[in-house]
Amino acid sequence: MATSEQNARVLDQFTKQAASYADLAKRVKDPQFAALLAAVKPTASDRLLDVGCGTGRAAIAIAPYVGQVTGVDLTDAMLAQARLAQAEAKLGNVEWRQADVTALPFMDGAFTIVSCSAMLHHVENPVRVLTEMSRVCARGGRVVAMDVSPKYEKVAAFDAIEILRDPSHAHALTCAELQAIGRELGLREINASEHESSFPLEAILRTSFPEPGMLDRLRRLFRMDAERGGDAFGMRPRMENDQLMVAYPMCRVVWEKI
Repeated sequence: MATSEQNARVLDQFTKQAASYADLAKRVKDPQFAALLAAVKPTASDRLLDVGCGTGRAAIAIAPYVGQVTGVDLTDAMLAQARLAQAEAKLGNVEWRQADVTALPFMDGAFTIVSCSAMLHHVENPVRVLTEMSRVCARGGRVVAMDVSPKYEKVAAFDAIEILRDPSHAHALTCAELQAIGRELGLREINASEHESSFPLEAILRTSFPEPGMLDRLRRLFRMDAERGGDAFGMRPRMENDQLMVAYPMCRVVWEKI
Protein backbone atom coordinates (compact mmCIF):
# COMPACT_ATOMS: atom_id res chain seq x y z
CA MET A 1 0.00 0.00 0.00
CA ALA A 2 2.75 2.45 0.93
CA THR A 3 4.61 1.97 -2.36
CA SER A 4 1.37 2.35 -4.29
CA GLU A 5 0.62 5.62 -2.51
CA GLN A 6 4.14 6.91 -3.17
CA ASN A 7 3.88 5.94 -6.84
CA ALA A 8 0.61 7.87 -7.00
CA ARG A 9 2.34 10.96 -5.61
CA VAL A 10 5.17 10.59 -8.11
CA LEU A 11 2.76 10.16 -11.03
CA ASP A 12 0.71 13.17 -9.95
CA GLN A 13 3.69 15.49 -9.48
CA PHE A 14 5.75 14.48 -12.49
CA THR A 15 2.81 14.46 -14.86
CA LYS A 16 2.31 18.10 -13.85
CA GLN A 17 6.04 18.87 -13.89
CA ALA A 18 6.98 17.21 -17.19
CA ALA A 19 6.96 20.25 -19.50
CA SER A 20 8.50 22.70 -17.03
CA TYR A 21 11.09 20.14 -15.89
CA ALA A 22 12.11 19.52 -19.51
CA ASP A 23 12.44 23.27 -20.06
CA LEU A 24 14.68 23.63 -16.99
CA ALA A 25 16.84 20.70 -18.13
CA LYS A 26 17.37 22.35 -21.54
CA ARG A 27 18.54 25.61 -19.99
CA VAL A 28 20.88 24.20 -17.32
CA LYS A 29 24.24 22.69 -18.23
CA ASP A 30 25.62 19.85 -16.12
CA PRO A 31 29.09 20.95 -14.91
CA GLN A 32 29.69 17.45 -13.52
CA PHE A 33 29.27 15.60 -16.80
CA ALA A 34 33.00 15.49 -17.63
CA ALA A 35 33.73 14.13 -14.15
CA LEU A 36 31.03 11.48 -14.63
CA LEU A 37 32.57 10.34 -17.91
CA ALA A 38 36.00 10.14 -16.27
CA ALA A 39 34.63 8.03 -13.41
CA VAL A 40 32.44 5.69 -15.48
CA LYS A 41 34.65 5.38 -18.58
CA PRO A 42 31.86 4.45 -21.03
CA THR A 43 32.74 2.66 -24.27
CA ALA A 44 30.97 1.93 -27.54
CA SER A 45 30.29 -1.63 -26.38
CA ASP A 46 28.40 -0.56 -23.25
CA ARG A 47 24.67 -1.09 -22.78
CA LEU A 48 23.38 1.56 -20.38
CA LEU A 49 20.16 1.60 -18.38
CA ASP A 50 19.05 4.95 -16.93
CA VAL A 51 16.63 4.28 -14.06
CA GLY A 52 14.07 6.98 -13.37
CA CYS A 53 15.22 8.74 -16.53
CA GLY A 54 12.65 11.55 -16.36
CA THR A 55 12.84 13.80 -19.41
CA GLY A 56 15.87 11.90 -20.69
CA ARG A 57 18.53 14.55 -20.07
CA ALA A 58 21.18 12.20 -18.66
CA ALA A 59 20.40 9.33 -21.04
CA ILE A 60 20.63 11.56 -24.10
CA ALA A 61 23.85 13.21 -22.90
CA ILE A 62 25.68 9.88 -22.52
CA ALA A 63 24.18 8.17 -25.58
CA PRO A 64 26.99 9.26 -27.97
CA TYR A 65 29.54 7.52 -25.73
CA VAL A 66 27.89 4.06 -25.52
CA GLY A 67 26.36 1.48 -27.83
CA GLN A 68 22.79 1.41 -26.53
CA VAL A 69 20.77 3.33 -23.93
CA THR A 70 17.47 2.35 -22.34
CA GLY A 71 15.61 4.84 -20.18
CA VAL A 72 12.86 3.74 -17.80
CA ASP A 73 10.48 5.92 -15.83
CA LEU A 74 7.18 5.54 -14.03
CA THR A 75 5.59 8.61 -15.62
CA ASP A 76 4.40 8.55 -19.23
CA ALA A 77 4.41 12.36 -19.45
CA MET A 78 8.12 12.45 -18.61
CA LEU A 79 8.84 9.76 -21.21
CA ALA A 80 6.95 11.81 -23.80
CA GLN A 81 9.33 14.70 -23.11
CA ALA A 82 12.28 12.31 -23.38
CA ARG A 83 11.14 11.17 -26.82
CA LEU A 84 10.86 14.79 -27.96
CA ALA A 85 14.38 15.50 -26.69
CA GLN A 86 15.70 12.38 -28.44
CA ALA A 87 14.15 13.45 -31.74
CA GLU A 88 15.70 16.90 -31.35
CA ALA A 89 19.11 15.33 -30.65
CA LYS A 90 18.70 12.94 -33.62
CA LEU A 91 19.86 9.90 -31.65
CA GLY A 92 18.96 6.41 -32.79
CA ASN A 93 20.51 4.34 -30.00
CA VAL A 94 18.06 5.27 -27.22
CA GLU A 95 14.78 3.58 -26.30
CA TRP A 96 12.28 4.33 -23.55
CA ARG A 97 10.10 2.10 -21.38
CA GLN A 98 7.52 2.76 -18.72
CA ALA A 99 8.36 0.78 -15.59
CA ASP A 100 8.35 0.79 -11.81
CA VAL A 101 11.95 1.25 -10.65
CA THR A 102 11.42 -1.14 -7.74
CA ALA A 103 10.80 -4.04 -10.18
CA LEU A 104 12.85 -3.51 -13.33
CA PRO A 105 11.52 -5.60 -16.27
CA PHE A 106 14.94 -6.84 -17.42
CA MET A 107 16.98 -10.02 -17.09
CA ASP A 108 19.87 -10.34 -14.65
CA GLY A 109 23.06 -8.79 -16.04
CA ALA A 110 21.34 -7.25 -19.06
CA PHE A 111 23.33 -3.97 -18.91
CA THR A 112 26.95 -2.99 -18.41
CA ILE A 113 26.18 0.44 -16.90
CA VAL A 114 23.12 1.09 -14.71
CA SER A 115 22.58 4.65 -13.51
CA CYS A 116 20.11 6.87 -11.73
CA SER A 117 20.12 10.62 -11.23
CA ALA A 118 18.04 12.67 -8.75
CA MET A 119 15.58 9.81 -8.40
CA LEU A 120 16.29 7.94 -5.16
CA HIS A 121 14.78 10.65 -2.95
CA HIS A 122 11.42 9.95 -4.62
CA VAL A 123 11.28 6.28 -3.55
CA GLU A 124 10.38 4.85 -0.17
CA ASN A 125 12.93 2.04 -0.32
CA PRO A 126 16.17 3.10 -2.04
CA VAL A 127 17.84 -0.17 -0.99
CA ARG A 128 15.29 -2.10 -3.04
CA VAL A 129 15.88 0.13 -6.07
CA LEU A 130 19.66 -0.16 -5.85
CA THR A 131 19.29 -3.92 -5.40
CA GLU A 132 17.36 -4.04 -8.66
CA MET A 133 19.94 -1.84 -10.36
CA SER A 134 22.69 -4.20 -9.21
CA ARG A 135 20.71 -7.24 -10.35
CA VAL A 136 20.37 -6.05 -13.94
CA CYS A 137 24.03 -4.97 -14.08
CA ALA A 138 26.54 -7.46 -15.52
CA ARG A 139 29.55 -8.50 -13.48
CA GLY A 140 32.37 -6.09 -14.17
CA GLY A 141 29.82 -3.39 -15.03
CA ARG A 142 29.24 -0.10 -13.25
CA VAL A 143 26.37 1.04 -11.07
CA VAL A 144 26.05 4.82 -10.73
CA ALA A 145 23.82 6.78 -8.37
CA MET A 146 23.61 10.55 -8.05
CA ASP A 147 21.13 12.19 -5.72
CA VAL A 148 20.50 15.05 -3.33
CA SER A 149 22.56 14.49 -0.18
CA PRO A 150 22.24 17.02 2.66
CA LYS A 151 24.54 16.86 5.64
CA TYR A 152 23.28 14.54 8.38
CA GLU A 153 22.25 17.40 10.69
CA LYS A 154 20.23 19.04 7.88
CA VAL A 155 18.34 15.98 6.59
CA ALA A 156 15.14 16.50 8.62
CA ALA A 157 14.83 20.16 7.64
CA PHE A 158 15.76 19.42 4.01
CA ASP A 159 13.10 16.69 3.80
CA ALA A 160 10.48 18.96 5.38
CA ILE A 161 11.02 21.88 2.98
CA GLU A 162 11.23 19.63 -0.08
CA ILE A 163 8.00 17.82 0.81
CA LEU A 164 6.30 21.22 1.06
CA ARG A 165 7.62 22.09 -2.41
CA ASP A 166 7.19 18.66 -4.00
CA PRO A 167 4.90 16.16 -2.23
CA SER A 168 6.56 13.30 -4.14
CA HIS A 169 9.80 13.81 -2.20
CA ALA A 170 10.24 10.89 0.20
CA HIS A 171 13.62 11.12 1.94
CA ALA A 172 17.15 12.28 1.15
CA LEU A 173 20.10 10.05 1.96
CA THR A 174 23.44 11.42 3.09
CA CYS A 175 26.42 10.55 0.92
CA ALA A 176 27.67 8.19 3.63
CA GLU A 177 24.33 6.38 3.67
CA LEU A 178 24.38 5.99 -0.10
CA GLN A 179 27.91 4.61 0.01
CA ALA A 180 26.90 2.18 2.78
CA ILE A 181 24.08 0.73 0.66
CA GLY A 182 26.59 -0.09 -2.07
CA ARG A 183 28.82 -1.87 0.42
CA GLU A 184 25.87 -3.86 1.76
CA LEU A 185 25.06 -4.98 -1.78
CA GLY A 186 28.62 -6.19 -2.30
CA LEU A 187 29.51 -3.51 -4.85
CA ARG A 188 33.08 -2.20 -5.06
CA GLU A 189 33.22 1.59 -4.81
CA ILE A 190 35.23 3.17 -7.62
CA ASN A 191 34.53 6.84 -7.05
CA ALA A 192 32.51 9.11 -4.78
CA SER A 193 32.20 12.87 -4.93
CA GLU A 194 30.06 15.64 -3.51
CA HIS A 195 29.11 18.92 -5.17
CA GLU A 196 26.37 21.53 -5.28
CA SER A 197 23.88 22.26 -8.05
CA SER A 198 22.74 25.88 -7.80
CA PHE A 199 19.53 27.24 -9.31
CA PRO A 200 17.45 30.40 -9.06
CA LEU A 201 14.67 29.63 -6.61
CA GLU A 202 12.07 30.81 -9.11
CA ALA A 203 13.31 28.30 -11.71
CA ILE A 204 12.81 25.51 -9.18
CA LEU A 205 9.37 26.80 -8.17
CA ARG A 206 8.25 26.80 -11.81
CA THR A 207 8.64 23.02 -11.73
CA SER A 208 6.73 22.72 -8.43
CA PHE A 209 3.05 21.95 -7.91
CA PRO A 210 2.43 21.90 -4.14
CA GLU A 211 -0.71 22.79 -2.18
CA PRO A 212 -2.34 26.17 -2.96
CA GLY A 213 -0.49 29.06 -1.34
CA MET A 214 2.62 26.99 -0.65
CA LEU A 215 4.83 28.64 -3.28
CA ASP A 216 4.55 32.03 -1.57
CA ARG A 217 5.28 30.41 1.79
CA LEU A 218 8.39 28.79 0.34
CA ARG A 219 9.56 32.12 -1.07
CA ARG A 220 9.20 33.70 2.37
CA LEU A 221 11.02 30.89 4.15
CA PHE A 222 14.00 30.91 1.80
CA ARG A 223 14.20 34.70 1.74
CA MET A 224 14.17 34.85 5.54
CA ASP A 225 16.91 32.25 5.69
CA ALA A 226 19.01 34.18 3.14
CA GLU A 227 18.53 37.49 4.95
CA ARG A 228 19.66 35.93 8.22
CA GLY A 229 22.73 34.49 6.55
CA GLY A 230 21.68 31.06 7.72
CA ASP A 231 21.34 27.62 6.22
CA ALA A 232 18.27 26.24 7.94
CA PHE A 233 17.39 23.76 5.18
CA GLY A 234 20.85 22.73 3.98
CA MET A 235 20.38 24.61 0.70
CA ARG A 236 22.48 27.74 1.34
CA PRO A 237 20.04 30.38 0.01
CA ARG A 238 21.67 33.66 -1.04
CA MET A 239 21.15 36.63 -3.36
CA GLU A 240 23.12 36.71 -6.61
CA ASN A 241 22.50 39.36 -9.29
CA ASP A 242 19.10 40.20 -7.77
CA GLN A 243 18.05 36.54 -7.81
CA LEU A 244 17.48 34.33 -4.80
CA MET A 245 19.60 31.23 -5.39
CA VAL A 246 19.46 27.85 -3.69
CA ALA A 247 22.12 25.14 -3.78
CA TYR A 248 21.16 21.47 -3.80
CA PRO A 249 23.83 19.34 -2.12
CA MET A 250 24.56 16.35 -4.35
CA CYS A 251 26.50 13.10 -4.10
CA ARG A 252 27.55 10.77 -6.91
CA VAL A 253 28.84 7.26 -6.26
CA VAL A 254 30.19 4.88 -8.90
CA TRP A 255 30.55 1.18 -8.07
CA GLU A 256 31.76 -1.89 -9.92
CA LYS A 257 29.69 -5.04 -9.71
CA ILE A 258 32.11 -7.81 -8.78
